[in-house]
Amino acid sequence: MHVLGISCFFHDAAAALLKDGVLVAAAEEERFTRKKHDFEFPIHAIEHVLAAGGIAAGALDYVAFFEKPFVKFERILMTSLQMFPRATRVFREAMITWLLDKLWVSALITERLGVPRDRILFSEHHLSHAASSFFCSPFDEAAILTVDGVGEWATATMGRARGTGITLAREIRFPHSIGLLYSTFTAFLGFEVNEGEYKVMGMAPYGVPRYADDVRKLVRMAPDGSFRLDMDYFTFHHSTRLPYSRKFLALFGEPRAPEGAVTPHYADVAASIQAVTEELVLNMARAVQRETGLTRLCLAGGVALNSVANWKILRQTGFEELYVQPAAGDSGGAVGAALYAYHSLLGHPRRFVMEHAFWGAGYGEAAIGAFLDGENIPYERLPEPALLDRVVELLAAGQVVGWFQGRFEWGPRALGHRSILADPRRAEMKDVVNTKIKFREPYRPFAPSVLAERVPDFFDAPGVERQYPARFMLLVTDVRPDKRAVIPAVTHVDGTGRLQSVVREGNTRYYDLIARFGQATGVPVVLNTSFNVRGEPIVNTPGEAYRTFAQTGLDALVLGDHLVRKAH
Repeated sequence: MHVLGISCFFHDAAAALLKDGVLVAAAEEERFTRKKHDFEFPIHAIEHVLAAGGIAAGALDYVAFFEKPFVKFERILMTSLQMFPRATRVFREAMITWLLDKLWVSALITERLGVPRDRILFSEHHLSHAASSFFCSPFDEAAILTVDGVGEWATATMGRARGTGITLAREIRFPHSIGLLYSTFTAFLGFEVNEGEYKVMGMAPYGVPRYADDVRKLVRMAPDGSFRLDMDYFTFHHSTRLPYSRKFLALFGEPRAPEGAVTPHYADVAASIQAVTEELVLNMARAVQRETGLTRLCLAGGVALNSVANWKILRQTGFEELYVQPAAGDSGGAVGAALYAYHSLLGHPRRFVMEHAFWGAGYGEAAIGAFLDGENIPYERLPEPALLDRVVELLAAGQVVGWFQGRFEWGPRALGHRSILADPRRAEMKDVVNTKIKFREPYRPFAPSVLAERVPDFFDAPGVERQYPARFMLLVTDVRPDKRAVIPAVTHVDGTGRLQSVVREGNTRYYDLIARFGQATGVPVVLNTSFNVRGEPIVNTPGEAYRTFAQTGLDALVLGDHLVRKAH
């Protein structure tokens, strides 16, 4: 049985294909259209996953959509009417966009894919999130926590799952939202909402949470894990222009200009919203742990990409194991909708665990060679041991390497298939990669990719290497004090690092590269960041990888077995 999952029309549109309950392929639309966070109907991603499965759209048994459009439209309509006339612009824009296409998802799927209406299924937004984590996890039973901006009405849910059943017992409803609270500060700090939240997380270690008490004035927590925003500080429920009110500005001052300086004040604001967000998420996690009595938690929704909060959940809430799948935000709803349909709606048993993130498009050696030869690009083609040794030499000599292997990653993190690599022992690499290659803010951190069995040697985080989120770069943990000077380029200013624990199975060449780097240097760690420049999606094709290489300060490019160098 083939089930296609689709998410789209808000941000990060994506598609995923199951065959008999096992994931075949999953990809975000932005990788094909080159529009960052592309939210349109993901026809290119759909074409990719169908091709990966070797089937035509007409052969699909079911298509599952990740939310219920009419319920979401009801929320937008009712909210707009309640806030009238202040919400006139929101109402007008909603009418234009929703009445044209967003409401008529069934008709659109039938028109574009030829799938009959009786084969189109709908999940709820937060059920899709929950399913995307639980049904990808190795757990037979787990507590569930989903936290994001907003779905139909829900902004967060708590519950439990067992076998093929998911029960979301409680929910927080719009406008009360941790995701929208964090996004409000994202906008205040000069970043794009739904794109710059991770920049706020990266800025936070440079500040002190001196405004945490002011942030707490905006939100009230209850012992049962629930919370409420004081809506006098917000305008996102009736404005399309700014999410914060004058009362908000009276507390925190003038907003930062998009390209403005990151002053201590703004760093302190970032530290403060990060600290309060952690408090809110931890309060919810403790509540669901008390209510379920379970020691395993499946976490999903955009807030689950907050790697700092994730590690604190493991350390401070009574949960012993955590699962977050790599595309925890809305794109992950495509996988979740398909799995929810297959297991919960159609009643089929579970057969799948998401052990790795490599579900996108791949390009074989023939395709890579044809591209390089067609463009008259000089290269060497090397067998694997020689290739890895050469890359290790380049990294150890202070060169920065574009690394392109296999199928691209599912989710926002580059995990060794579409990565930019450098030597973590060289402190200057932080500035080199940020300014000369990524063209982005100098405070932005990089991830240490570490051999899983060597994680305890470098990180003061007992057992973290056994946690699945560590594979997906979704935990920020403490670097051992004696190792901070050893890997300065990947150690944050607060002594932490956004760990990627690399296992060999499913990521063999990357693991072997890090192992050889460790043999040569004594440090089995490489600096890893996504293979893209600021404002662009991560590269998909060999051509995109080469263009990024040619237009930036990258010294070398590895495409499969092919090594391309710049003349020095």
